[in-house]
Amino acid sequence: MLVDIRFSLLFAAVFLGVQSTPTPSKPLLKRDAIPSYVLTYAPYTYLYSGETYWSSDISVHLQHTTPEVDFASLGFQATLQTLNSITTDAYLTSNDNVETNPAWLLSTSYKPNSSGYSTAPATIICVEKDGGIVDAFYFYFYSFNRGNTVLGIRFGNHVGDWEHTMVRFVNGSPQYVYLSAHSGGTSYTYNALGSQNGRAITYVATGTHANYATAGEQDYSLPFGLLHDTTDAGFFWDVTKNYRGFWYDVSSGEFSSAGGVDVGGSEQGSEGVSWLDWLGLWGDEQYPDSDSRQYCLFGQCHYVSGPTGPLDKHLDRTDVCPDAGDCDIQTSISSRSIEIRAGGADGTVFDEYAEEFAKFKAEVESSKANYTF
Repeated sequence: MLVDIRFSLLFAAVFLGVQSTPTPSKPLLKRDAIPSYVLTYAPYTYLYSGETYWSSDISVHLQHTTPEVDFASLGFQATLQTLNSITTDAYLTSNDNVETNPAWLLSTSYKPNSSGYSTAPATIICVEKDGGIVDAFYFYFYSFNRGNTVLGIRFGNHVGDWEHTMVRFVNGSPQYVYLSAHSGGTSYTYNALGSQNGRAITYVATGTHANYATAGEQDYSLPFGLLHDTTDAGFFWDVTKNYRGFWYDVSSGEFSSAGGVDVGGSEQGSEGVSWLDWLGLWGDEQYPDSDSRQYCLFGQCHYVSGPTGPLDKHLDRTDVCPDAGDCDIQTSISSRSIEIRAGGADGTVFDEYAEEFAKFKAEVESSKANYTF
């Protein structure tokens, strides 16, 4: 009878959105530590020299957000221990107007020091697969993603930002790298990337935090034009100095602790692992058109919804790329000399959309929206 009651309560919370006080997470199951080679060959990551929105601690992010469904508060604050008891329809919504740039959103205190140490823990998840394969996912979390501009109009802001680099090891040797960027990414052979002490060098774009193999401007497309991410060798971030570590078992779909280091390691014991199972959204829901901060063109908006977490990033992938069947693995990176402009480069509009975009821009500029934020 007790089992039936518990199941009924869980069904109501997850499927009907009926929320009571969240239940604590399951105990922290422990497995082997993160393999030494996963740390030895961890990405040598550069954050942009002019970055404004730095990496964040997920536990602190939760302290400044409230779960909402359909823009209505569920009436309590989530913790990592209780997160997975919340409906996956929920959005972790900022308690502050993001355009006031509250300190927790900027996360300036987490800027890496000269040794690459940041007090914001990364999340490292190892996944063992057939053929001697271990995929090591190095996850980076930021409390805010600042989108790029097209002719001075900004698109793609959102609260919460999960990005990752995945290194595929075969019998302990690094063979491939996947760099996430926006809704996609790029795969490389490990030796294709530049390296520092054997570690593949990666670059994180300003604002959007997309990952790239080179410094400079990086183009990507919207339906009506091109945007530009910008990277440089700004602040070295060594994720091995502070992280939460986990294993993910593909066959059972379960996470277990691998222990961590520094802040991540000290916090991990009380946090449990169930937060990794949550498939809700780590930021605000896309603001409605009635919100004075919002504007959209061809489905591209000033503010979009926050992302899902690590479980939704294809940890069980068979190819290096997330999507099986069409995995183009690059064997080299182009060496190019590109002007790096402070704050990122402005995007352009395709000729066939120029007239319509000009009208849209005039409307936005005459509205109350802070289109440069």
